[in-house]
Amino acid sequence: MGELVIKEVVTRKDLRDFIYLPEKVHRDEPGWLPPFYIDEWKLYDKKKNKSFGYADALLLLAYRDRKPVGRIMGLINKRHNSITNENHGRFCFLECYNEREVFHALISRVEDWARENGMEKIVGPLGFSDKDPQGFQIEGFEYPQFITSPTNSPYMVSLIENEGYRKKVDLVNYLGEIPKEFPLVYERVLRRIKSTQEYKIIEFKNKRALKPYIIPVLELMNDTFSDIYAFVPLNDKEKIDLAAQYFPILDPKFVKVTEKDRELIGFAIGMPDLSPGIKACRGRLFPFGILKILRESKRSRKLIMMLGGVKEEFRGKGIDVLMGAKILQDSINSRMESIDSHLVLEDNLRMRGEYERIGCKVIKRFRIYQKDL
Repeated sequence: MGELVIKEVVTRKDLRDFIYLPEKVHRDEPGWLPPFYIDEWKLYDKKKNKSFGYADALLLLAYRDRKPVGRIMGLINKRHNSITNENHGRFCFLECYNEREVFHALISRVEDWARENGMEKIVGPLGFSDKDPQGFQIEGFEYPQFITSPTNSPYMVSLIENEGYRKKVDLVNYLGEIPKEFPLVYERVLRRIKSTQEYKIIEFKNKRALKPYIIPVLELMNDTFSDIYAFVPLNDKEKIDLAAQYFPILDPKFVKVTEKDRELIGFAIGMPDLSPGIKACRGRLFPFGILKILRESKRSRKLIMMLGGVKEEFRGKGIDVLMGAKILQDSINSRMESIDSHLVLEDNLRMRGEYERIGCKVIKRFRIYQKDL
């Protein structure tokens, strides 16, 4: 076995090795879900990704016999550290074969870098914000992977724990069957809310009607997600970029917003599972990948809930239940068979309670780790 060499990503070829290494590592895992590679190139481009303006980053590759065998990104999110009054470094996008020497070399180099920059603790996997895949999956590997979630192999759990890392926080993923008929309890909720005429649920039939709401929804997300672990408010450019990234694949009928006196106070966004289409095109949108994804999204019978939030002063008034009921209603009408919660922080008891109310069960668990430096 040849000498292990760790080098910083400098050239475009280095970055290509970094971006495409995971599909080599997971080549023999038929369930592995690739990313959208067009987004990967933007993510690591300091000119296009404005997050580099408030975060220091270190991208490393591990080579053996001149072949890439591992990668890692170290981050110091200065904006988040300032908001939370912390001196925490992060590691993310860590991939390697099941080789402890490679894993140790990569994580140790990032620890040293964070320590040299005055950090007191390192956490991860955690990217620029909670919009990036976060945590290592630790349970539920028998279930399919889904968009924007971690896609690590099971051995990564023992590798990170052998390095002295312990739990920081867990996130859970729920899955449940969508009922054939709309539950009576939600019929009553809709009738009660409708009778008061206090809140207005806005629904969309096409993307033209939805488009004006996208940026206001992301502005509301900044407000409603402020107390969620690892969330960093989006600046104006990041809102535009995130909207451009996901708008083409949104299905308007699974997006609901709530207004009170013409003020936007809540939102809920679901989308059909795109995973089969992403696998079919191997994460490559062009020239025909986007057509495969759109075709598979129309065939999908699984709905994934991506985002949702309600202004703090209006929480506890049933608005989240109301939007969820509307989405459930459209899911039944669209012959969806299952609903996936995406990632929910383990201490978000209100959200977890709503999924459990309709019979969903936890099928996966993801863990963000921490270590004192």
